[in-house]
Amino acid sequence: MLERLNLAMEYVEEHLDGRIEAAELARIAVTSEYHFRRLFSSLAGMPLSEYVRRRRLTVAGAEVLAGEPTLLEVAVRYGYASGEAFARAFRAVHGVGPGEARRTGAALNSQPRLSFRLVVEGSTTMRYRIVEKEAFRVVGSKARVPLIYQGVNPHIAEHIRSIPAETVLRIAALSDQDPEGVVSATVRLPDPSGKAGFEEGSELDYYQAVVTNRQDVPADLDVLECPAGSWAVFENTGPFPEALQRMWGEVAAQWMPSNPYEYRPGPEILRTRALPEDPAQSVAQLWIPVLRTAR
Repeated sequence: MLERLNLAMEYVEEHLDGRIEAAELARIAVTSEYHFRRLFSSLAGMPLSEYVRRRRLTVAGAEVLAGEPTLLEVAVRYGYASGEAFARAFRAVHGVGPGEARRTGAALNSQPRLSFRLVVEGSTTMRYRIVEKEAFRVVGSKARVPLIYQGVNPHIAEHIRSIPAETVLRIAALSDQDPEGVVSATVRLPDPSGKAGFEEGSELDYYQAVVTNRQDVPADLDVLECPAGSWAVFENTGPFPEALQRMWGEVAAQWMPSNPYEYRPGPEILRTRALPEDPAQSVAQLWIPVLRTAR
């Protein structure tokens, strides 16, 4: 896998001035596009599309400072339909427009080329259990929000604040099974190709909700039907949301490649509770829908 990932990164470098498809990188890495996107984001700390954009603008920056070719030629070479679009993207990465950078020789930012090397990992045992659940419902308050990989998602935080306390109590009262109490559930929405989106900024349906079999659900609450299936359940303790995001990454980068399971469609459910002795620390329980494979 390590060698195949590096071959995929070589392909990116060779095609920075052309079309780069995640499906082709997944083919080189001998995995599914779904898993490749998750694995890359977990290892690199950024979505694949963001890495490609930064690398293109890093290489484009060198050409801008070199004085030739023209700025429009540089823009077109790296996939921008107009000089204005290129200038906006260039400024977002480098903090200065390409014209000014060429005139003044301004200092630019650089996204290093990624390569993957062997690091001793997995020395800490990941505790998990597999739970078989009958069909159930996620019931609560839903909002459509953008995917943000690092830090607190302000859109989710705002949605939670917007739910009246009385509604939270009514939602909590519906909980009747594990994971107990109010949880968060996220469903990745399909991108234009019809596949679940893993790019930064792609859309999620986020539920502040409970897991229940209750049918007498108030009409003002949102309901997500979940079919019977297997769930991998992980737990950790640490600062929120950093510890949770690290656990999500370890599941994708370490647990999935090492165990005979793959992701299946369904919500990813998270139950967090602050430690009474240290409110800055939380115990997180992450439920991932999985399907056993033949490997």
